[in-house]
Amino acid sequence: MAASGDGDAQPLLIDQGTVDSLTWAPDGKRLAFVSHRGGHSLIGVYDFVDQTIVWLSPSLDYDSSPAFSPDGARIAFVHVPAQKTPPAFFSQRSGRPWSIWTADVKTGQGRRVWIADAGPGSVFHPTRSATNDVPDVPSATNLFWTNHDDLVFPWEKSGWLHLYAVPVRGGGARALTVGKFEVTHVVFSQDRKRLVYSSSQDDTDRLHTWTVDAEHGSAVRTAQSHAIEDYPQIGADGTLFALQSDGNQPLQPVALSAGGQWRRLAPEAIPSSFPSSKLVMPQAVTFTAKDGQETHAQLFLPHETNSKPHPAILFFHGGPQRQMFLGFNTNRSYSWIYAFNQYLVAEGYIVLSVNYRGSTGYGLDYREADNLGPGGSSELNDLVGAITYLRGRQDVDSHRLGIWGPSYGGLMTALGLARASDAFAAGVDYAGIHNWSTFLSSVGDPIDGRDANRQAVESSPIATIDQWHSPVLLVQADNDGVVPSQQAAELIEGLRSHNIEHDVIMIPNEIHDLARYSSWMMLFNAADVYFGRQLNKRSAPSP
Repeated sequence: MAASGDGDAQPLLIDQGTVDSLTWAPDGKRLAFVSHRGGHSLIGVYDFVDQTIVWLSPSLDYDSSPAFSPDGARIAFVHVPAQKTPPAFFSQRSGRPWSIWTADVKTGQGRRVWIADAGPGSVFHPTRSATNDVPDVPSATNLFWTNHDDLVFPWEKSGWLHLYAVPVRGGGARALTVGKFEVTHVVFSQDRKRLVYSSSQDDTDRLHTWTVDAEHGSAVRTAQSHAIEDYPQIGADGTLFALQSDGNQPLQPVALSAGGQWRRLAPEAIPSSFPSSKLVMPQAVTFTAKDGQETHAQLFLPHETNSKPHPAILFFHGGPQRQMFLGFNTNRSYSWIYAFNQYLVAEGYIVLSVNYRGSTGYGLDYREADNLGPGGSSELNDLVGAITYLRGRQDVDSHRLGIWGPSYGGLMTALGLARASDAFAAGVDYAGIHNWSTFLSSVGDPIDGRDANRQAVESSPIATIDQWHSPVLLVQADNDGVVPSQQAAELIEGLRSHNIEHDVIMIPNEIHDLARYSSWMMLFNAADVYFGRQLNKRSAPSP
C-alpha cells in the first residue's frame, strides 16, 4: 500500500510458512523476514527492485533474528540446530549448541561466525524483548550489527542472560554485561554505538534501564530511582524513553531529562482520584523452601496494624517464566493482578507473592530447575516453604490462609490444595493445569514413554485428589487455547467423585488472557467474595 494511503493493500509475497521479524535494509530496498515452517524456519530477503526472494543458507534447522550489516550487503542471523527436545515445561539447561551466521543478501551464501560452548548457554534463550511473550518465536531484536563489525547477542554462558559481542570475522565472544542479574529488554541506538537495556542489576526485585557501549562495554545506569523502569526506547535525537511504575503508581511513559532524571510525559493520564496513598509499598523477602532453596517473594502488609492476626493469601504468577516486582508489573495482565493483590491488602489480608522456581530473574539454574513441572513438581518445595514462612509470622492468622493464581499459578493453587490442604482455608484457581499428561497431549506436545507419563501424572494435582479437602473456586474461559477447559473439567470430575466443596465460574466466549474488562472484574470480584466467605468461616482460637 502506498505511504500516502492511496489505493488498496496488496500482498507483497505469498509464503508457505508463517512470516514475522520483518527487518528493513538500511537503504530501504530490501526486506528480510523469517518464515516459520513448523519443523524448521528460513530467512528470506525480498528485493523490491527485482521483486525476487533470496533464501539465506536454507536448511532444516531454525534460523531467526535477521540483522543487516551497516552497508546492507550482508545479514547476520541466529541458527539453532534441529534436535529432539523435551516437551514444554520440562527443564532444559543444555543441548546441541546454537550459532551465529552471516550470509550475502544477493547470493544467499552463508558462513558460521561463532558457536556457543557446550553446557550452560548451549540452548538459545532470547531476551524478553525478543519473544513478545510468545514462547519459542524469537524476533529480530536478538542480534545487533555494530558500526565496528561486531555482532551483539544474548547468551547464558555464565548462567545469567547477558549481552556479548563477537567480531563478524570470527573469534571469541566478550561480555558487555556481567553479574548475577538478567538482561530483559534491549534496544539499539540508530548510530549503532550503544545498547539500552532493562535489568535487575543491583536491585533484584525491580527493573532499571542501563546503557552500554557496544565497542568497549562499561554499563552505566541511566538514572537513579526507587521505581521500576522497563521497555526502554531511543528517540531519533537520542532521547531515552521508558515505562515507569512503582509500588503505588501504575505504569506511565517517562523520558530522561538533560539533568539525568525521569520526567513523566503524560502525568494527566493518572487521574487525581487514583488512590496512591491507600496502596502499600510491598517488601522484598526471602525464605527457605522445603528442600533448602532460597525463594524470593514480595510481602504486602495492610496499613492498619493491630494486635489481632490477619488472614493471609499466597499468590503464584503464571508462566512460570515470569517475575513479579515491588510495584505494578510491566506485563499488562500482571499489572492488573498486582492491583488486585493491593485490593486484597486493603481488605485486610496479608499477601505473599512468590517468585517460585521456574521464574525468570534469578538465573538459568532457577528458571530451568531440576525436576520442574511434569518432571517432578519441585516447585512444590517453594509453596511449602511459603506456608512455613507465613505460619512463622505473628501477624498472620495461620488458620485463615488462602491461595490463588492464574494459569501456572492455577496449577500451583491446585497443587497446594492437593498436597497441603490442611494449610488452606480456600483457594481460587484460574485456568490451572491439573493433569500434565493430558494437558501436554491436548496442546500437541505429548510426553513420550510410559515412565515419563506416569511421573507427569504423579506431579499433577489430580494424582492426590484424595488428599484434597479445602474448598476451591474454579474459573475458566471456555475458549482458552493455552490451557484448554478440559483441564478444569477433569479436575471437577475428581472433586465431585471425592465430594470436595467447589464452585465453578465459566466465562463464555473468552480467551486465556481475558480480552474483556468485564471478565477481569468477574474474576477479581468472585475471588474477593469467595475468600471473604470461606476465610471468615475459620478464625483463630481464643487465647
